[in-house]
Amino acid sequence: MNQTLIALIIFITTLIFVSLEKINRTVIALCGALLFILLRILNQHEAFLAIDFNTIGLLTGMMVMVSIIKRTGVFQYLAIKISKLARGNIFYLLFFLSIITGILSSILDNVTTVILIIPITLAICENLEISPVPLVLSEIFASNIGGTATLIGDPPNIIIGSAAHLSFMDFIINLAPFVLVLLILLPFFVRLFYKKEISQKVEEAWERVEKFDEKKAIEDPSLLKKSLVVFFLTILVFIFHHNLGLEAATVALSGATLLLLISNIDPTDTFLEVEWSTLFFFAGLFIIIAGVEKVGIIQWLSNRIINLTRGNLPLTTLAVLWVSGISCSFINNISYTISMVPVIHNIGAATSFNIKPVWWALSLGACLGGNGTFIAAAANLVGVNILKKQGRIITFKDFFRIGLPIMLISIILSSAYLFLRYLL
Repeated sequence: MNQTLIALIIFITTLIFVSLEKINRTVIALCGALLFILLRILNQHEAFLAIDFNTIGLLTGMMVMVSIIKRTGVFQYLAIKISKLARGNIFYLLFFLSIITGILSSILDNVTTVILIIPITLAICENLEISPVPLVLSEIFASNIGGTATLIGDPPNIIIGSAAHLSFMDFIINLAPFVLVLLILLPFFVRLFYKKEISQKVEEAWERVEKFDEKKAIEDPSLLKKSLVVFFLTILVFIFHHNLGLEAATVALSGATLLLLISNIDPTDTFLEVEWSTLFFFAGLFIIIAGVEKVGIIQWLSNRIINLTRGNLPLTTLAVLWVSGISCSFINNISYTISMVPVIHNIGAATSFNIKPVWWALSLGACLGGNGTFIAAAANLVGVNILKKQGRIITFKDFFRIGLPIMLISIILSSAYLFLRYLL
């Protein structure tokens, strides 16, 4: 059996097992990476060189900062404050919670956002005596949409930013305005599927919600002040990091280190909350894709795309968008994005056009595709599992019935956006 076939089998098997979630995805990725080394497709030195430590460093830094900021209670404060603005109107509540979830997901990872927002939503729904399902599903969708807006919002963007040398401001300028439009439209789409639940009258129950004291959610005002100063300083440096000659990982790790220094929190406690499993998952995937690339599969795939689209920029861009959106509804978008990076690099090398629109297409497809099914993104699984603990069972079919149309509408609107802005 030749190395190309072996590499292809390992790659496809890894993707299948990661998507099925039957075995821990990190274990699967590390097993796949180890097989590439043991079968001598890659040597150990090549494997370590394949790991993108800029991506790993950026994720680590942001995880440390979020872990510290979370202790202050500021996220719960924001959720309660915005919920009060709805004043008994369930659609307004849906709208405000979706927007705040999307905004938080643009600066935090999606799973963290969902974990922080959904418990508050459940408490509000319990007091209002309404079903939490429409609100929670909308928050899940909003987390995937909002994460598309920035470099640090969703892992695929971190990977794309590092691979294509795109800055924090590049994402803000090119994706954030469009993502904001999608976020505003999202509650209206969700309402189409839950007209009865969202049209309920809850004036009496709302009086109980008004008794929530959002100020009590702030557990450490002193730490909050320190955290916000460091966090916004970090975001400011992110905006200018290319001009300053700094990598994104350096900025994130500097912010995390400064916050650890001034917070007087035991680093051991903070490091325990870092998602090491996610970081090793990334490392394993980077090695697997390096092996696939070495045997020529990536080059073959690149050539196929170029031949099918005849090197036409609009066709290539839209093809990447739609293939990414549909694929990432069923397979992990991190795995997919890492595998597509060398493909797009090769397309750029083989053609004369500016491939930046193709990178934006990959970002939109990979991130928005996560709304298609509940197995497509970690935030989806977390949200569905939280509902399950509350006795609200969301089946694959239930999620698919709403998620797929929302994903398809998002990709259709993305096609129009990319075409009008970059391809005319």
